[in-house]
Amino acid sequence: MSIKEQIHDLSDEMITNIGRLVAIDSQLGMPGEGKPFGEGPAEALKEGLKIAEELGFKTVNLDNYCGYAEMGEGEEIVGIAGHLDIVPVGGDWTYDPFKLTREGDYIYGRGTTDDKGPVIEALYAMKLLRDSGVKLNKRVRLIMGCNEETGSKCMEHYNEVEEELSCGFTPDANFPCIHGEKGHMSMVAYSKNTKIISMNGGFVSNAVCDACTTVIPAEAGLKEKLEEILAKTKLQEYQVTEENGTIRIYAKGVPAHASTPTLGVNAAGAIFESLEKAEFEDDFVKFYNNHIGTSCDGSGIGLKFEDEYGDLTLCNGIVKTENGVISCTIDIRVPVTLKAEDVRKMCEGKLEDENGRIEILEIGDPLFFPRESPLVNALYKAYVDVTGDTENEPMVIGGGTYAKSLKNIIAFGPEKLGIDYRIHSADEYMLVSGMEEAVLIYMEAIKNLLEI
Repeated sequence: MSIKEQIHDLSDEMITNIGRLVAIDSQLGMPGEGKPFGEGPAEALKEGLKIAEELGFKTVNLDNYCGYAEMGEGEEIVGIAGHLDIVPVGGDWTYDPFKLTREGDYIYGRGTTDDKGPVIEALYAMKLLRDSGVKLNKRVRLIMGCNEETGSKCMEHYNEVEEELSCGFTPDANFPCIHGEKGHMSMVAYSKNTKIISMNGGFVSNAVCDACTTVIPAEAGLKEKLEEILAKTKLQEYQVTEENGTIRIYAKGVPAHASTPTLGVNAAGAIFESLEKAEFEDDFVKFYNNHIGTSCDGSGIGLKFEDEYGDLTLCNGIVKTENGVISCTIDIRVPVTLKAEDVRKMCEGKLEDENGRIEILEIGDPLFFPRESPLVNALYKAYVDVTGDTENEPMVIGGGTYAKSLKNIIAFGPEKLGIDYRIHSADEYMLVSGMEEAVLIYMEAIKNLLEI
């Protein structure tokens, strides 16, 4: 039986095990004793390690921060780092996000592609490699993290208590191979003065604000102006109602990951822009449109920049009102040739005026491995050998992965270019055919990494 046939025979078993993980709501929860990220992530880790044990692997739970399944012997470790936590469900789902639903080649559920499915793909790649009798001159360790989506504190703990990885990958991005990740910058914009009564939208900071509800004082003719202007936007849906001296605006945009905000439509941004065009005079409307806007390029705060590996992007994710103050989260992905201090100097003096202010929360340096490095070559070769695809080259992405938290690894699959798997959006899915191919690619990748 060929290796492809072996993988296909295990397909239903893999899907069942992915379903066991998808069934667990592993969003960040309230920390408890021995459960630093709450009940859900700890339960998902327990189930992930249980699946690994059922497949015959040695497992270790590292205080419910993360855990790992391991095979082989030796001083060096080939590491594979995936995560079992998820982002909030959000959006309008057609399927139950916590029940694996299959329709032909499609399998729907939160975490199917990001990142519970890939964890299982890597686990079965290890199993098939072990069962084939391949000589393991290094240990192969699959790390299952519980806090990738909200800070990667799980990998900070791993670095404190465990050995450094010799080489490896995280199956949490795209094929063919990621040799660079943009730096990450977090900001929050605050209103100083505003007539807006309330404005609330978005559900996570690392995705475009795809729905927003705003309440403002009514003005003569304003409702009609807004309806006319909103009709010309790229919003999927909008509604303007007037009663009791107020106007309520509901806007539905298009979701997108913060690393690719131009693929989405920012509902909050569309409302701010429309309010200004409708001549609604407001200090924070001016501030937002001048400093953030809908262009996604950071030009309003002096951050418009691009290099040979990509451009800087800006994403407004969450808008909320508390005690009369509107706040807007800002997620910026910084090109790999810029360091944190470069970015800070570029926006210095451009973050505040009489209408609002922007506070920098953190700036993280980018990750970059030269295209010619042995790690990049080993992984890219595995992809090409399995798929035959030589058109797509190793690339730099805006997203951030465990590669920034663990030494000597880069992101590698499982998403294929040109396919929207709806990660961080409603009806996230994976393809069964893609799952089977990914297992084979990961088998080849591990073999190549054993040789470097």
